[in-house]
Amino acid sequence: MIKDRVAGAPISWGVCEVPGWGHQLGPARVLAEMRDLGLAATEFGPDGFLPAGAAERAALLDGFGLRPVGGFAPVVLHDPGRDPLPEVRRVLAGFGAGVERSNLTLVLAAVTGLDGYDERPPLDAAGWTALLANLDRIGALAAEAGVRAVLHPHVGTMVERSGEVRRVLDGSAIPLCLDTGHLLIGGTDPGELAARAPGRIAHVHLKDVDADLAGAVRDGRTPYTEAVRAGIYRPLGAGDIDIAGIIGSLEGAGYDGWYVLEQDAVIDAEPAEGAGPLEDVRTCVDFLAGIAA
Repeated sequence: MIKDRVAGAPISWGVCEVPGWGHQLGPARVLAEMRDLGLAATEFGPDGFLPAGAAERAALLDGFGLRPVGGFAPVVLHDPGRDPLPEVRRVLAGFGAGVERSNLTLVLAAVTGLDGYDERPPLDAAGWTALLANLDRIGALAAEAGVRAVLHPHVGTMVERSGEVRRVLDGSAIPLCLDTGHLLIGGTDPGELAARAPGRIAHVHLKDVDADLAGAVRDGRTPYTEAVRAGIYRPLGAGDIDIAGIIGSLEGAGYDGWYVLEQDAVIDAEPAEGAGPLEDVRTCVDFLAGIAA
């Protein structure tokens, strides 16, 4: 059942690794609201949100009745003079050990090395060679640890646009995180990708999107962070992406991984109980319940 494979993400509550992103809610509130919405699991969120120690992290999630899905790891992959493996090993250490890691996913983003996602440098041939080689190195390292690594095409990273996504698919073996929103903003039709390469999809982030704002980000007319504040991400069913069609395509191809409700949000202050991001996530949960029915 899809319901048993729907997870949350702290970024839907505005919890983000970007400096100055907005007010950061505490884990007790975020995890309690995930639990109360009936979500089965959660991604870990940025460094510092959950305890660094694997045992303490697992105990906290268990206390809220949530399973771990894995976590987002923004890592510089394109610099030939920089080895990303030590940073990845540090991230994996927080995933636990042995059987505890089974079914966990390391969600890589090929970040620029700059703060935030509003600009990115060009990538030359040497950078592409390093990036593709590092993706396969990290995939092998994660597999040795019992974790599946995926690449998350993401606005403001070195893999954002449709040609860059194709280059990763053609030049490495790593599977993808199909993030419906970031793909659309970058110019990739997420439905077409799900239908064309389902065997390369190993993790899913579900977002609905205002297509006009997506176009403004893609064309450079609106910075990404400004677009998030303006509501580029909409509750599932309220935007311009055929979420039901994408899920149907993936399920028909045998996808059995997680669907993570992940709508990047910025909040400016602690919302009242029962208010704030909770309501948008509730709408998403209800939308998916309708599909499952």
